[in-house]
Amino acid sequence: MAAIDCGTNSVRLLIADVSDVSDDPGASAVSDVTRQMRIVRLGEGVDRTGRLSPAAIERTRVALVDYAADIAEAGVDAARMVATSASRDAENAADFRAMVLDTLGFAPEVITGDEEARLSFNGAVRGLTAEAPFLVVDIGGGSTEFVVGERDVDAAISVDIGCVRMTERHLRADPPIPEQVAAAEEDIAAAVDRALAAVDGARARTLVGLAGSVTTVAALALELPEYDPKRIHRARVSAADIAKVTADLLGRTAEQRLRYPVMHPGRADVIGAGALILRIIVERAGLDAVIASESDILDGIALSLA
Repeated sequence: MAAIDCGTNSVRLLIADVSDVSDDPGASAVSDVTRQMRIVRLGEGVDRTGRLSPAAIERTRVALVDYAADIAEAGVDAARMVATSASRDAENAADFRAMVLDTLGFAPEVITGDEEARLSFNGAVRGLTAEAPFLVVDIGGGSTEFVVGERDVDAAISVDIGCVRMTERHLRADPPIPEQVAAAEEDIAAAVDRALAAVDGARARTLVGLAGSVTTVAALALELPEYDPKRIHRARVSAADIAKVTADLLGRTAEQRLRYPVMHPGRADVIGAGALILRIIVERAGLDAVIASESDILDGIALSLA
């Protein structure tokens, strides 16, 4: 199976073997062959212009050319690409769709925030041994998905707060000045409160965080000498450590953040906003930690193909 997730900030590929675990719905069914990520910033400027820029579409096309070659070489029997926040918001989404169809040979599915949330939840909780109900949050570039459930989704919502969107909207200085951080906090808190009320987040017992903002914060909290998915996956990061890492990141320039060995070059300018979103979610949900997950929407897409 081949799964592609194209978000506001990155485009990612998972080629995996998906086993039949119908007799054990809690077991992990996805075995990675390869998992790749490219920062393409597809949603750059969308919050301001309402359109995908030609440069952003071209960056994404270049990444998809490589992914198409990998898919062909692997000889996969099924493939699915989903496109999320930036593509939902853009006036010229048809241009993006045509590019993908020409590059991959099949069209992307521009999914709703609700479907994005459900795929992320299914990818994150399979095989997880922790106290339910779960609150799964997927912090993307343009939006954040909130999902509550046990083994199945009970409620889900997508809200327009993400690390790229909040950086472009509020955190324009490098590093951001206090007034900008305060404005971002107010914007994020309002959206988080609305989302938690919509999904009854107060009943959740375990917070699971997905995507690069969460895993990067976890890597920094763990003081890893390099980005190590095996150590990050399902690591528990306390609220105090999240607050400490967030304050540190917001106090540094993008160039200074790059000096951390776990920092992806394409994430350094937006990680402050991503960490801030995570910190506020933990605070407003009244939970004392997050479990970072490397299993996410990609795994959910792969499972949907089985």
